[in-house]
Amino acid sequence: MSLSSHTQILTNFFSSTMVNRMPSLIDEIYEHIKKARKVLRNVVHKTPLDRSGTFTKISGAKNVYLKLENLQKTGSFKPRGAYYKIYNLSPEEKSRGVVAVSSGNHAQGVAYAASIQNVSAKIVMPIFTPISKIIATRSYGAEVILHGLTFDDAAEKAREIIESEGRVLVHPYDDKFIVAGQGTIGLEILEDLKEPDIVVVPIGGGGLISGISIALKKKLKERVRIIGVQTEAYPGVLAKLGMTRFPEKPMSTIADGIAIKTPGELTTRIIGDLVDDIVTVNDDEIAYAIFMLLERAKTVVEGAGAVALAALLAGKIDAKNKNVVTIISGGNIDMTRLIRIINRELVRQRRLIRLTVVMPDMPGSLSRLLDILAQTRINVVDINIDKYSPHVEPQKVEVEIVAEIPISETLEILMSKIEDIGYYVENAEF
Repeated sequence: MSLSSHTQILTNFFSSTMVNRMPSLIDEIYEHIKKARKVLRNVVHKTPLDRSGTFTKISGAKNVYLKLENLQKTGSFKPRGAYYKIYNLSPEEKSRGVVAVSSGNHAQGVAYAASIQNVSAKIVMPIFTPISKIIATRSYGAEVILHGLTFDDAAEKAREIIESEGRVLVHPYDDKFIVAGQGTIGLEILEDLKEPDIVVVPIGGGGLISGISIALKKKLKERVRIIGVQTEAYPGVLAKLGMTRFPEKPMSTIADGIAIKTPGELTTRIIGDLVDDIVTVNDDEIAYAIFMLLERAKTVVEGAGAVALAALLAGKIDAKNKNVVTIISGGNIDMTRLIRIINRELVRQRRLIRLTVVMPDMPGSLSRLLDILAQTRINVVDINIDKYSPHVEPQKVEVEIVAEIPISETLEILMSKIEDIGYYVENAEF
């Protein structure tokens, strides 16, 4: 579906729900957002709103700003809502402790928020949760319980804990206090940029975009457009609003932090009331945004944290001559995944090559080849020499080289120089 037709459908939907507006609840949450800003002032960081000249130029915007929640405590925006939720519990509820279900950022946010309020926290995680996330959650003082293969299995265990121990559930998104805590990001944006034209926000369960939308729309009304971004694999909010069908068999996605099939009831209502448009991005577009953020903005971002910028770089948002804020919601990416993304993007951008060269099996042959690579400013990443495989001719040796090249045109120069000394380039691929 084209961006314009998609936007029109959403416009029609939002217009049809005007009669179902919930001003009293939105007003209530807005008051909580203002209160939460004061409560959180010495608890979480006010994260930078960083202007990017690179992304401004690429997108054609007037200015592109990155709201860097990847620099927040625990590496994502989650402590904002978690702390404010626990802060609003009664003394009796706090004495019973809290429980949460998460395999990612929410787990760490709840653990951190509970620890600094001296509240006992149990976090239920599926058994295949990466060990790095388990260790991080435990480091904030929470008890981690590994249970089940899926999120639903873990959620069932959490329900058992609530029934047996009386703990209070800290929901990841469908709670007015959670929404209010996340909404403090919107107030911070307004402190640094009086009138943003467009604010682009990731959508998983909807808590982040709900809070930001309330904070900005109450102040700027229709002068600001709020655009949500979901993955093509998990268009949960779009499906719930009837704008698309949820895939029968959802694919995996590198934006696992927003891979949520069923968004919240409260958050979906707020989104339907206040959000101007929702677009989707695929994993290729997300990977490119992660790579560009690392290379150009010098910042490490996880898949879910990169989707807002991914939508902008993919041309899915009309940013021409606009002040655009993209919410970089988290930076907790697995290092092995980051390495794969970097290498994949280097190949895709024709900056990493695999070269197979056949040359004489005699002293000095390899040295001559390496001299040519150095002269052409080629950086060798890996090299493998094969002289015994049946397909290699006698008195010949096959050298496979993985190398970084400064620009793709360098490959043609390199191949020409190799052939000039009588060697044969059997294969060259990106």
